[in-house]
Amino acid sequence: MVLQKRTLGQSGIIVSCLGLGTVKFGRNQEVKYPENFKLPSDDTISSLLDQAQSLGINFLDTAPAYGSSEQKLGRLLTRRQDWVICTKVGEEFVTGKSFFNFSKQHVRNSIERSLRSLKTDYLDLVLVHSDGNDIAIIDSTDCLETLIQLKEAGLIRAVGMSTKSIEGGIRASDLTDAVMVTYNPGNNENIEVIEYASKKNKGVIIKKALNSGHDCGRNLERNFDFSLNQDGVTSIVFGTINGDHLASNVASAIQVSMKK
Repeated sequence: MVLQKRTLGQSGIIVSCLGLGTVKFGRNQEVKYPENFKLPSDDTISSLLDQAQSLGINFLDTAPAYGSSEQKLGRLLTRRQDWVICTKVGEEFVTGKSFFNFSKQHVRNSIERSLRSLKTDYLDLVLVHSDGNDIAIIDSTDCLETLIQLKEAGLIRAVGMSTKSIEGGIRASDLTDAVMVTYNPGNNENIEVIEYASKKNKGVIIKKALNSGHDCGRNLERNFDFSLNQDGVTSIVFGTINGDHLASNVASAIQVSMKK
């Protein structure tokens, strides 16, 4: 058995049902993982990327707020065309603190910087990195409108929003190509968003399926089964800098996907 590929809503983009999150590639401050960690070397990241690709993963999740993650991916990724890269706009992480800016100019500057950092002339998916005020971002800023304009200009293939509220997730499902929501056995309130987005044939990406690493180990297969086999879910993003964890996660995902 191999890792499933699924279509991201109506976008035509094909992604592996597991995506590799890259927070740990570039940031180890102000994160909510159960253990502290050192940032990995370029050699470690290159090995992880090669391993992920060999296991069937083609989906990478990054963001400007992930420290030096984008720059490292741009430096170390080979065969850009084989990868689906998701990045974000709105959140910045500077001198150990996050701040948010959803203005038109900031969004444009952020996209231009991401293109440079990732050494690419297009971004497959760009998500709004919400500060929690989903509806205010949608209704009172130029953020989504600007992303859609950049999509029409050919710099972005699909746009979406990483939301933090049910109302925001539903609105984003109406207006964009994809949503990213938290969903795990201990936090299932976004089932309403998943079901709504699925009816609209929009992509659904799950964050924190393993509860930011707190539900690894014996809960790994349970959590993957809960999220991956939920109707409407396109892909689960998980983060690791450990090759054994990467292999274990892919094996569990293959195992639970056989149940569906």
